Amino acid sequence: MKIYLATGNLNKKRELSEILEDHQIVIPKDEGIHFNPEETGTDFYENSLIKAKALYQIVKQPVIADDSGICVSALNGNPGIYSARYAGPLFPQGKPDKSKITQEEQNRFLIQELNDELKNHPEKTSLYTKENGFFNGPRSAHYTCAMVLYLGNGRVYVVQETMEGTLIENIEEARGNGGFGYDPIFYLPDLGKTAAELSSDEKNAISHRGKAMGALLKMTDDVLKL
Repeated sequence: MKIYLATGNLNKKRELSEILEDHQIVIPKDEGIHFNPEETGTDFYENSLIKAKALYQIVKQPVIADDSGICVSALNGNPGIYSARYAGPLFPQGKPDKSKITQEEQNRFLIQELNDELKNHPEKTSLYTKENGFFNGPRSAHYTCAMVLYLGNGRVYVVQETMEGTLIENIEEARGNGGFGYDPIFYLPDLGKTAAELSSDEKNAISHRGKAMGALLKMTDDVLKL
């Protein structure tokens, strides 16, 4: 079955194509569709719904959209929905001119920002407990993915999942050639690997996006035969 995915991110297309290997995943640029909706939501769900509705208005067919990002617990969940635009502590929500820095620069900035926070506020260490959402100690971080299936006429299904881990302590520890985004600096203590070191099958089984897609498929099994 042909499924529209509301993104221009080829890495997201690749990951969902691996999960939904029996189906044709199509993104707007595959069909020459100009698609660049302004993501004005205040959380992952709102942004995913904005993208889903925008593409549905063009194709008039069921659309899957997701919004995802990395959330660092000691940084109050930042960069969160601004992960793609994050440009360091001076521009946590992106630069005013909307220019972007490289992913390596984003990785360096985020590690340094966390290191500075932990160094400058040691008194907060006692608060970094599982009860307070710090599942892996002071360097706790997680990926979040909100995924939407939009069927038009107000019919929408949404799931949100996470993948828990930590940030590495310095950029020299970054490793792995798989994945994308912040994966080389996102460490999974239970596996002893960064997300970028996982095989596609390993990552899809435990990732925020893989779990969200699995939950969405179960939820819509009787509604839309994907």
